[in-house]
Amino acid sequence: MSVEPVRKIVIVGGGTAGWMAAAALTRIMGDLPGFSVTLIESESIGTVGVGEATIPQIIGFNRMLGIDEMQFVRETRATYKLGIEFVDWLRPGHSYVHPFGTFGLDMLGIEFQHFYFRGRALGDTAPVDAYSIAAVAGKAGRFFWPRSDNPKSPMSKLSYAFQFDAGRYARFLRGMAEAAGARRVEGRIVDTALHGETGFVRHVELEDGTTIEGELFIDCSGFRSLLLGQALGVPFTDWTKWLPCDSAVAIPCELGGRNEPLTRATARTAGWQWRIPLQHRLGNGHVFSSAHIERDAATEMLLANLDGKPLADPNQLRFTAGHRDRFWKKNVVALGLAAGFLEPLESTSIHLVQSSIARLMALFPDTGFGQVEIDRFNSETLREYSDIRDFLVLHYRASERDDSEFWRYCRNLDAPGGLAEKIEMFRSSGRIFREKNELFTEASWLSVMLSQGIEPERYHPAACILDEDETRNRLKHIREVIAQTVGQLPLQEDFLKQQGGAIPAAERMTA
Repeated sequence: MSVEPVRKIVIVGGGTAGWMAAAALTRIMGDLPGFSVTLIESESIGTVGVGEATIPQIIGFNRMLGIDEMQFVRETRATYKLGIEFVDWLRPGHSYVHPFGTFGLDMLGIEFQHFYFRGRALGDTAPVDAYSIAAVAGKAGRFFWPRSDNPKSPMSKLSYAFQFDAGRYARFLRGMAEAAGARRVEGRIVDTALHGETGFVRHVELEDGTTIEGELFIDCSGFRSLLLGQALGVPFTDWTKWLPCDSAVAIPCELGGRNEPLTRATARTAGWQWRIPLQHRLGNGHVFSSAHIERDAATEMLLANLDGKPLADPNQLRFTAGHRDRFWKKNVVALGLAAGFLEPLESTSIHLVQSSIARLMALFPDTGFGQVEIDRFNSETLREYSDIRDFLVLHYRASERDDSEFWRYCRNLDAPGGLAEKIEMFRSSGRIFREKNELFTEASWLSVMLSQGIEPERYHPAACILDEDETRNRLKHIREVIAQTVGQLPLQEDFLKQQGGAIPAAERMTA
């Protein structure tokens, strides 16, 4: 049986999600005879654009597109990112880094953390961050590429991502997509026509009366979810009970303070504040619960905690944590905010777009639109959203803070089942299991659970094979090697200059 492949793709909405999809589709499918990608966007409709920080998976996406890293860094004003620094989450005055990469070295066939726990029982007081080269390098403001060619080097344990201007990234990808044959149409969609028998989207109509037909429609229309939510009526599942923050205010400012290769998330009385250092400015925002603080007060709190002069008026946002009940229905696939929203606490917004694109490519339909493939796409996407939700909830629930109604609410959250099981297992024995290749690794769970006060009652018995002195000496040696290695790395600013990624000094926005 021969079924024709889908050839005519229509992307509704631009921004980061739309142009990531266009760039990937033209790169992977562009040589298919008759294949076309049309992207519809309107200059009069703004984009949210609050997510400027990424996680290491972005490296693979950029490489798949054939992007030159230094060109990308220059054009998007990017800096490197080795993790996220969490300030005041456990209690005011406490901070830690959730790093990319791993901690220490596994020994005797068991995970490193069990030797770390035994070391603490023996009186070793070094924080777990000291065993992560990403955390130590990040706090020192230093960076170099990982050394995958030398597995014995601490640099082989390093992973990295980027912090960049999301608007510039979208324009960068637009240039690539259009050069590969994607067509951009300016206009605002006013109507969607469905097929009378199948319920598939036939075409969309623009304000000027133009109709654009397609076989597969990709909804990147943001919170409006024009196709999946409105035209096809897919309902939204609300996760506010677990993630109560429903508002944000964002503002860029001039460079100031320490600009380490780290994103910073600082807990506030009714939410948290992000700080993302780029080469030319700082990205800032305050994510908060409108049930616990007034918008004006949240805005004033953000403005009072900037490291530089504001470069624009505050951008006010409202959202609901959750997801569409289906992410692919009939011939519509939603990406980005049209599919769902999880606050950017762990910089997963762009990753969710990227992973959905990869999933779509793996399950790319023919004109028969097999339901088995659609169901697989939906189940895998929902699992990823749920896994990330659980990890975000952990940050709020594992806290000693009781200084506001918001934090008292968060401390008493009923943990989703998967999260409750992970916490119980870790508290019982220090063990962490990564389920079904979930996004966050054992090292990520270790970092946040331990750094936010969840203490294991026991550790693996095999950790006792080493005697007390050998345990202390091995832990000390790991810390020393990491510290020595970091001391030899260039400062991030010097690395960018040496590798050709630095922007001209005149383009840096400083007081």
